[in-house]
Amino acid sequence: MPGLLRGPRRSSAGFTLLEMLVVLVIAGLLVTVVALAPTRNRRTDLAEEAHRLATMLEAADDEAQIRSASIAWQPVDGGYRFYQRAENGSWQPIVDQLLAPHRWGTDVTSVSIRYTGSGETTPRIVFGDESVDVPVTVTLDSGAVQLQVIGTGIGNFAVHRP
Repeated sequence: MPGLLRGPRRSSAGFTLLEMLVVLVIAGLLVTVVALAPTRNRRTDLAEEAHRLATMLEAADDEAQIRSASIAWQPVDGGYRFYQRAENGSWQPIVDQLLAPHRWGTDVTSVSIRYTGSGETTPRIVFGDESVDVPVTVTLDSGAVQLQVIGTGIGNFAVHRP
């Protein structure tokens, strides 16, 4: 009886219940990882740019005192850069590594500079061989999100929400 020695044949078509469960567990893990992945938002990105700017403005103020030369910070399209006053009185871009030009890492839609006591905006902040003596506010706007980098007038800059 040769036919009786054969065991039950397993069908090669379809998946077993165990294989289906493994696939469902893997798919569930992938969905969970994607759903819980930290996402960046405008407020976080703008806050990082504002803190970086505050640090750079403090560095520019210190550098102006060390060099005994006027240094200016000015927003430009898509970012900002620093300038140094030349002997002929014109502003020349600074090309060193510390005060290198910077492109905004987020969608900064507008930048305004106001010195305290003046209702008018100004195109740049100028640091001399003395620390900035008039408080200044730089407002960064990114759509519905707005932050201010406020200079105290004694060389310190801090980030605030308006």
